[in-house]
Amino acid sequence: MEMLASQSHLAMKPSKGKLPFSVMVVIVCALAFALILYAEDVKSLARSSMLKLKSCPAQYLAPAHTAKTPTVDEEEIDERDYDLEECDMVKGRWVFNRSRKPLYTEESCPYIDRQVSCHTNGRPDDDYRYWEWQPDNCVLPRFDAAVALERLKGKRLMFVGDSLQRGQWMSMVCSLYSHIPPDQKSMKRGHSLSIFQAKEYNATIEFYWAPFLVESNSDIKVIGDPKKRILRLDSISKHAQHWIGVDILVFNTYVWWMSGLKIKSLWGSFANAEEGYEELDAPIAYRIGLRTWANWVDSTVNPNKTRVFFTTMSPTHMRSSDWGNDKGIRCYNETRPVLKRGYWGSGSDGRLMSVVGSIVKRMKVPVSVINITQLSEHRIDGHTSVYTETHGKVLNDEQKADPLHNADCIHWCLPGVPDTWNQILYSYL
Repeated sequence: MEMLASQSHLAMKPSKGKLPFSVMVVIVCALAFALILYAEDVKSLARSSMLKLKSCPAQYLAPAHTAKTPTVDEEEIDERDYDLEECDMVKGRWVFNRSRKPLYTEESCPYIDRQVSCHTNGRPDDDYRYWEWQPDNCVLPRFDAAVALERLKGKRLMFVGDSLQRGQWMSMVCSLYSHIPPDQKSMKRGHSLSIFQAKEYNATIEFYWAPFLVESNSDIKVIGDPKKRILRLDSISKHAQHWIGVDILVFNTYVWWMSGLKIKSLWGSFANAEEGYEELDAPIAYRIGLRTWANWVDSTVNPNKTRVFFTTMSPTHMRSSDWGNDKGIRCYNETRPVLKRGYWGSGSDGRLMSVVGSIVKRMKVPVSVINITQLSEHRIDGHTSVYTETHGKVLNDEQKADPLHNADCIHWCLPGVPDTWNQILYSYL
């Protein structure tokens, strides 16, 4: 302000003599008043929808490495601040909100597989249900089942992929379940295709099992030994015939590629597998397989009728040393997320992440990428751990006492992390 006063004094200086002091005061005050009006005009513009400028509630901007559990204030959330194009899902943090109840429970939804029913399987804590992902530059809209059902009216929504994608499907079904009258819903579970129907809305939420998206010898009867798995990287029509006519397709494939072994890749019939396959590094095989998928989408999908999504890789948490717990055993006994900003462990392969990005951006049909990797990286507490089942039976006490061999740090408890994935999908719908 002193500089402005000085400059205005010089600019207004008469050829002879000096301005009286009272005149100088009037000029300075006038300039100050003009600046205040200008600032108010700028604030008004910033609040207008034309510029789409976003502001974050103050509680979301706490220091990144705070030891205090971040919490959320319900009254300060304004979902009108959400803009899909401007909202960066990667940058943010998890906040704890005990006051917000999950959309469903294991008791309220009968369709949660025992594998991911952590509370039923004996998990003593439940904090993992109450963490919310908060992006830095926007507020993620909360899942509204009534709105979601209206958006899905007359449509087929299909999740395609592996057991992690099946978890996201179950999360979506359970999030909608209690909002549909008992006589207006049905479920048909199948080995490859499962269909939940909301009859009143003439809508279906479906899951199709295709762990690699492309064809493999582990599609019908799951082969547990990755050394015996063989993929037909250039063949997808056997699966894709079930995807034709679907209104919303949500694809995923990742964890089955990450055995640490080379991928046995076949060109031709499985009958010639013994002499016809070659072994490829996972990123190379993954790229070929995704190109096959992308070619099918570009040549078959009508973007005016079908929306296509691709869910990025769901991280695993096998090494507790990644997050500084050198005495830990995998994800066992973890009850809080990693709160360090931008945490990235060894359970996510950036090479495969880049493959998805490079292929999707070259496709003719627009594909919306649901980036769940970074936000899920923090959730070391959300896995089923020893509160799961194996070979169709819930782990017994002896097995639970051996987390090194039995803790499942791949799949997620429900309710839990996959609910956030669907919250992002809902924002697109």
